[in-house]
Amino acid sequence: MSPDSDSEGRAVSRGAEATIRSVEWMGLEALLKERDAKSYRPKALDERLRRERTRTEARLLVDARRLGVRTPIVYDIDLPRHRLVLEKLEGRTLRQLLEDPALSVETLTSAVRSFGEALGRLHAGGIAHGDLTSSNVLFPDGPERPPALLDLSMGTRSPGLEELGIDLHLVEEDLKALHERSEALVRAFHSGYAAGNPKGAKDVRARAKAIRGRVRYA
Repeated sequence: MSPDSDSEGRAVSRGAEATIRSVEWMGLEALLKERDAKSYRPKALDERLRRERTRTEARLLVDARRLGVRTPIVYDIDLPRHRLVLEKLEGRTLRQLLEDPALSVETLTSAVRSFGEALGRLHAGGIAHGDLTSSNVLFPDGPERPPALLDLSMGTRSPGLEELGIDLHLVEEDLKALHERSEALVRAFHSGYAAGNPKGAKDVRARAKAIRGRVRYA
């Protein structure tokens, strides 16, 4: 079923792969995500990639929720037009929390730990995010409550250790870049991650450290 007022949807985000519009769906505020055509790719290949990535993202969003990790609800999927209709979540992103000087360190530490636990659950369940920046972590119910992970369009099922390590590395780099108390925040994040992924945390952290070393000396 198409969103109401589809043609009047207001663009709220335009990325490298997709455009996101604010729409109404069945009386609900929603987001319409449409993968844009790429003229530099052969048309048949472009159609196939957009269709597959739309399907994969929808499945990962649903699978993450089954693991106890909050993600936007998938209201509808339109593969021929490479579209997803998603729940519209409000709230501040992790990046906004990190950049808020009025937020107490205790509250921020708790939020980061909660995020670490959510990512640990995702990894333990066999999913890598693939584009895990602080802008893709949202706290719909405030920093005291568990976060939602956004945009799994680059995510993978049954990832290797390298892909999991990249997720961790990206988080660590974001925390170090955005807050002066980054060492304490990284420790809180690792604590939460170990709680969510008790069997795999040690190996993933070791791989993240190796990736950091490669990046530093590249």
